[in-house]
Amino acid sequence: MLQALREKTSGLIAKIILGAIVITFSFFGIESYFISRTDDFVARVGDREISQQDFRTRFDEYRQQEMQRANGRLEPGYFEQPAVKRQLLDRLIDEQVLLATNEKLGVVIPADRLREEILKIPAFLREGRFDDTQYRAVLQSQGMTPVSFQERFARDIASGEIPREIAASAFVTEADVDAYLRLQGQLRDFTTVTLARPEAADSQVSDDEIGTFYAEHQQEFMNPEQVALDYVDLDAATIDVEMSPDDATLKERYEKEKARFVSPEQRLVSHVLIKVGGKGGPEDQKQALEKAQKIAADARGGKAFAELAKASSDDLGSKALGGDLGWVDKGMTDPAFEAALYALEKGTVSDPVLSSEGYHVIELRDIRPGKTRSFEEVRGELVKEYTESEHERVYNQKSSRLIDLAYQDSTSLDAAARELGVNVQKTALFTRDGGLGIAANPAVVRAAFSDAVLVQGNNSDSIELGPNHVAIVRIAEHKPATPRPLDEVRAQIRDRILGTRVAKQAKERADALFARLQGGESLATLASELKIEAHQERAIGRNAVNIDSALLGAVFEVPRAVEGKVAHTLVALPGDQYALVTLDNVVDADPAKAEAPAREAARNTLQQTIAYASVRDLIAALRAGMDIKIAEDRM
Repeated sequence: MLQALREKTSGLIAKIILGAIVITFSFFGIESYFISRTDDFVARVGDREISQQDFRTRFDEYRQQEMQRANGRLEPGYFEQPAVKRQLLDRLIDEQVLLATNEKLGVVIPADRLREEILKIPAFLREGRFDDTQYRAVLQSQGMTPVSFQERFARDIASGEIPREIAASAFVTEADVDAYLRLQGQLRDFTTVTLARPEAADSQVSDDEIGTFYAEHQQEFMNPEQVALDYVDLDAATIDVEMSPDDATLKERYEKEKARFVSPEQRLVSHVLIKVGGKGGPEDQKQALEKAQKIAADARGGKAFAELAKASSDDLGSKALGGDLGWVDKGMTDPAFEAALYALEKGTVSDPVLSSEGYHVIELRDIRPGKTRSFEEVRGELVKEYTESEHERVYNQKSSRLIDLAYQDSTSLDAAARELGVNVQKTALFTRDGGLGIAANPAVVRAAFSDAVLVQGNNSDSIELGPNHVAIVRIAEHKPATPRPLDEVRAQIRDRILGTRVAKQAKERADALFARLQGGESLATLASELKIEAHQERAIGRNAVNIDSALLGAVFEVPRAVEGKVAHTLVALPGDQYALVTLDNVVDADPAKAEAPAREAARNTLQQTIAYASVRDLIAALRAGMDIKIAEDRM
């Protein structure tokens, strides 16, 4: 057999085939034939992906921000709307488009710029000054480290860099301001005749009409589908862990993680920044260096460093403070700045140091040495961490077992509850809009009405209710949607039929009268015929508060009348009312009479409008030039 196989694989064709296979494996790897790749991105922008985890994290942040802004008045179901999710996804795609463009253009946020921006964040200030302890405490409360925060913050700054530059380039001329002021302050005279909602010409609604309407709109007269759930939930915070760690265990952990208890060395720093002027050429750089050298010499000669900084520094953020930068850790400053700083001895001043901002003269005022806290100092923390980790370990074991048991018997939660020593709990009936308790959680509602749980009768997949808090649910009771009895909705249907008749009647009457108005009849004639008073409004501006907003908006959309003609419009008002309108006169504002603050406000408004439009156009153009794939089903 082996000989026959050798003979079959020794021919020219066989060698070519084997060669092609070898080349394929060399390029793609043999493992690619055995390992399949499952895409989990929500969107892909070029070679950048927005994963489901990234999207969920940002969406949760967005949800919290919007709920806080609305003081909790938003319904949870609002955030489950596809349009809301897509709106956030588009923002994340725009962000990735801009970051990819930064990378292509070589746009980088310098370390000193990042540091300056962080030092200005209000949440990190105490008594108006950056406080390192406050900084770390705030980050810890948000589950972030300084490194992860700086990476996130740098990305946020970077994604806004190009839009900021584009927005700053928005240019508004004096003629633009004049045109805006003329229109914004424009006054209009107009006459209106309001056509009140008519009475129904025929108020009789037969049983046949009601029955037909009921049959055709039955989905609008339903008792909603409802379910009640059995569920088991595990929460690490409520799990009993009967363990008290001894000192030997704690000391072993202390030695392994000793680096965590070392506070880094900090340096109290002041500086003077001399920016390179002009176009940044050799001569400009030389002048800046000479100025910085003189400041360094003056400081070493006994002049107060704070006074030198107040007089000469180009760093507006620290100038008024005498150049004070506060306590600085390693990694917070430009590499060249940091190298010079850590080469200084306490009370000394550096030679000028060149960074992307210019030349720095640095004074090291004090050193706070790094310190390792003793075991006794951190014992309480170790006990707390040990207890928390044991809670988490036990929780992980139990939650994994819960999932296994729920899969092993997908028709009940009883066995899982018995083994884990928990109770099977129940919810009240609720609809697809959610309910009380656990049923207020959108993820639970989605699971309850999913095909696997509602139709197939299985236990749900695990549902994350919060950090280290998981639940599995199943249907305990299901009430399908049922039509409400006709007698129960008869009056409602009658009102709707009459309302439709009146709306049609009102529209037909308004259209007929408007046609006569356009045909040359005057508004006064129509008003007299209808025995309705015509109201004259004079010198009305765009922001008038005593006129219906729909009417006001329509009046200012009417083009000026061509000479010899009259401009009319028909306006739909709330409650099936209509207004016939004749535009009598238009008077533009005189921009020459606008005071300086008004002109400046107009200029700012125009600049913001142009800037916004320019940024949106830029992003649209960048998106059009990139390969973007969206998987909306993974949102």
